[in-house]
Amino acid sequence: MSSITLYLLGGIGLCVLGLHALLLQRNALRQIIAVNVMGSGVFMVMVALASRSTPTDPVLQALVVTGLVVAASATAFALRLAAPQRDRPPSAPGRKRP
Repeated sequence: MSSITLYLLGGIGLCVLGLHALLLQRNALRQIIAVNVMGSGVFMVMVALASRSTPTDPVLQALVVTGLVVAASATAFALRLAAPQRDRPPSAPGRKRP
């Protein structure tokens, strides 16, 4: 078994594991983690596909690096949306804090 096959199988396994957790978990934090696990699996598959030719494909490697930056920022945004409501200031002038 070559390293490319190992990365492909690992990436597919992470995608399936993340999808399974995403469908079964109801907690918002666990769902965010499951999406990140799925994203890591996709990145592993893309790295394996980029390295299957003798000169590695720089376009797929650049997509993986860009995807990592987008995934980190999307995770930060999702975590802020999943934060409890008490940390946010009142939006309307007549609304009181609990």
